[in-house]
Amino acid sequence: MLRKKTNGVARRPQRTSILSEAANASVDRRAFLRGSGLAIGGLAAIAATGGTVQQASAATAATGSVEIKKSICTHCSVGCTVVAEVSNGVWVGQEPGWDSPFNLGAHCAKGASVREHAHGERRLKYPMKKEGGEWKRISWEQAINEIGDGMMNIREESGPDSVYWLGSAKHSNEQAYLFRKFAAYWGTNNVDHQARICHSTTVAGVANTWGYGAMTNSYNDIHNSKAIFIIGGNPAEAHPVSLLHVLKAKEQNNAPLIVCDPRFTRTAAHADEYVRFRPGTDVALIWGILWHMFENGWEDKEFIRTRVWGMDQIKEEVAKWTPEEVERVTGTPGSQLKRVARTMANNRPGTVIWCMGGTQHTNGNNNTRAYCVLQLALGNMGASGGGTNIFRGHDNVQGATDLGVLSHTLPGYYGLSKGAWAHWARVWEEDAEWLGNQFATTTGADGKDKSLQNLTGIPVSRWIDGVLEDPENMDNPDKVRAMVLWGHAPNSQTRGPEMKTAMEKLDMLVVIDPFPTVSAVLHDRTDGCYLLPAATQFETYGSVTASNRSFQWREKIMDPLFESKTDHEIIGLFSKKFGFHDRIFRNIAIEEDGITPNVEDTLREINRGMWTIGYTGQSPERLKLHMANQHTFDRTTLQAIGGPADGDYYGLPWPCWGTAEMGHPGTPNLYDMSKPVSEGGLTFRARFGVERDGDNLLADGVYSVNSEIQDGYPEFTMQMLMDLGWDGDLTDEERASIEGVAGAKTNWKTDLSGGIQRVAIKHECAPFGNAKARAVVWTFPDPVPVHREPLYTPRRDLVADYPTYEDRKFYRLPTMYASIQKNDFSKDFPIILTSGRLVEYEGGGEETRSNPWLAELQQDMFVEINPRDANNLGIREGSQVWVEGPEGGKVKVMAMITERVGEGVAFMPFHFGGHYQGADLRDKYPDGADPYVLGESCNTAQTYGYDSVTQMQETKCTLCKISAA
Repeated sequence: MLRKKTNGVARRPQRTSILSEAANASVDRRAFLRGSGLAIGGLAAIAATGGTVQQASAATAATGSVEIKKSICTHCSVGCTVVAEVSNGVWVGQEPGWDSPFNLGAHCAKGASVREHAHGERRLKYPMKKEGGEWKRISWEQAINEIGDGMMNIREESGPDSVYWLGSAKHSNEQAYLFRKFAAYWGTNNVDHQARICHSTTVAGVANTWGYGAMTNSYNDIHNSKAIFIIGGNPAEAHPVSLLHVLKAKEQNNAPLIVCDPRFTRTAAHADEYVRFRPGTDVALIWGILWHMFENGWEDKEFIRTRVWGMDQIKEEVAKWTPEEVERVTGTPGSQLKRVARTMANNRPGTVIWCMGGTQHTNGNNNTRAYCVLQLALGNMGASGGGTNIFRGHDNVQGATDLGVLSHTLPGYYGLSKGAWAHWARVWEEDAEWLGNQFATTTGADGKDKSLQNLTGIPVSRWIDGVLEDPENMDNPDKVRAMVLWGHAPNSQTRGPEMKTAMEKLDMLVVIDPFPTVSAVLHDRTDGCYLLPAATQFETYGSVTASNRSFQWREKIMDPLFESKTDHEIIGLFSKKFGFHDRIFRNIAIEEDGITPNVEDTLREINRGMWTIGYTGQSPERLKLHMANQHTFDRTTLQAIGGPADGDYYGLPWPCWGTAEMGHPGTPNLYDMSKPVSEGGLTFRARFGVERDGDNLLADGVYSVNSEIQDGYPEFTMQMLMDLGWDGDLTDEERASIEGVAGAKTNWKTDLSGGIQRVAIKHECAPFGNAKARAVVWTFPDPVPVHREPLYTPRRDLVADYPTYEDRKFYRLPTMYASIQKNDFSKDFPIILTSGRLVEYEGGGEETRSNPWLAELQQDMFVEINPRDANNLGIREGSQVWVEGPEGGKVKVMAMITERVGEGVAFMPFHFGGHYQGADLRDKYPDGADPYVLGESCNTAQTYGYDSVTQMQETKCTLCKISAA
């Protein structure tokens, strides 16, 4: 995958070579050594000789003053600090953040070259529209007016839900929050972002197990792990710097590393135990491990008794998964799984790590809950070195999820109920009736009108069907007629041919991005397509949430290049056009241009409303203090040792309870009862009531340190404070605020004063209660996680035993399951097709394939084929092949013959685009904006399939056939 090509388009123009420039560069010993140790993937030589990443030398500084700015890498979710050297407004040099406790002076290939992302010559430079089949330059004023007028016409004719606002995992927290608020003011829940198709099944599964749907510990806390279990994740390529923390535990603790994956990845190369299994059989694999634990009594019985509900029902299901049945379904020998079970049992606490290999399935929520149950059975939750460390894919996909850029919730996971809207209307000081009138109504099955304000919108995974489906079959009043792709790569989604058709049927397609993305070229539109150049995150500032829930503050490195604008300025422009600018920003200061909302003020509004997950204590001032004093934080605990942030955990990981004035230090590890709540400790959340079927759902006789309630307890309300006699601790102002909400019924989530949280924590109680985690989620299609065969399964002999779901309708759309699985595609399409990441590229790849340093490293889209399959098909290494899916999509790619994939399995990366079913689309890009490297999107050959709870797309186990091109 790292082979050098001699005919690559990624080379610089033939003015001067990189090496000839390097010969004239000033290189001191420190710069050389630092550059040599800094990069992965072939960048070390470039860095060491004065390339993209370099140390400022005296010679450089002499030409003018150099400012040092700190930002955060815009790839993956580790949160690596980028130290930029800026001279006269120009970003001239870059180093990794040596003080950052996350990256500790390291960068991966992508991080080492992010300066090129900001300065890249392939960026969109000015607004454009397609007219008569040609790209035409237009002004921002014309763009906003034309797009705005078109959208208002669509709204008038078809309602606000006929415009789909697709947000981004690349927005800062403040921009993500404003985006979701903007959609609310427009009057639609047809708003979503990348998290739907990467970790929505994680959020649903994990939140419904113990309360919060996020990474429980941190990358750094892995240093304390005695065992590391990775399933469906490849951190070595997807999150390379995270591997520093994994390998530290492996080396200093002699922690065994177990990697479960259908493909032998670069992460698996580090494993003590590599477990290969058939794609789509995660639940069977985990139950196979638990079978040995329960059989031998290796589970943590006391932990289960006091802190877990429903494990008996899990045991009943696990008992069916004998070693023989597990091997029949997964292909993994029972003897190996017994060894894995013993290893995990003998090395506690151990951590479980997963990524999209576990989430992107029709039963992805079952997978994520099974992983959680494994940790509950081992007693590894709420322990340093334990937990579920769920690595997120984009730099702010955690923050954008938290801030509600989703079709099923408002910011903070409040949902869409009347109470949720009332809460945010109070925060926004908005007339709730006016806000409700922005939304359309629909007639329900009972014949009554229902406001779409309270109904989930169409998820991004299904926007295609919002365009193509008959409105008679949808809960959407009309078809989606205008699509806004704002910082989103469409080639990261499945069903490419249908997406092309959907794009062509739209009245209007609007792309807002620093790069054109595949949205500019996939379709054959001649009109009605707009490209608006957004600034990168290096050209603005604000907060971003890393995967471990820590906030970091980006400084602005440079002014927006060309005619690009920041995302929050663009939100301001559209708000002005739609006539609600004064309302949406009534409590947020506006910059001198009269359009752009102030970033710090936006975060303060977030702090006023996000009580559910503790986005309330991270004021701009506290975050800036942390960034300025990174060196004072411990590299493992993340706690500041002295200095101005003494006692805080780096980035104030949420929940950071109460107001900033309360000074809560943040919560490093969720559900850790060994610390007082005031010092970052927590219990499991009492989110699911106090009893079920007569059983107690609250913790049984266990509690966090110094808690004045020494048993389980429900979530806090004003009534509970009164019953405990603690209401006297409230101030008069807090009491008045509580009365203004719902009096005694006001709870910890809706009290805008923060008084209920403050008083609960004063008595060392968790505001959200102290409950048992639930191993059984009675509100889900499968209360106990069960194995279900993929829709496109190669194992027809297993369908009767492990069928998929019946077809059903949710998220406004009909969703097929059994009607697909009943057909046998396996004879014509005998190979399982799965997909994943490469170290060189990220996401849809438009940014990284437009970066010459990265593009040089990987210039061909390819498919990995097992040698036996290749020989049987007459395919040789490096030859061109067709990979065709059962729904008609096909891609022409290069064959890579490798034993990384097992017999009967093929793998393709998903970062490529710009080719479509054998055709090169380079001439369809605007001049100068085509990426250096193009290739087929693997999702052109991917098929239908969506999770039963979240509509997560299936990308990890469909079928294909491969033939020589």
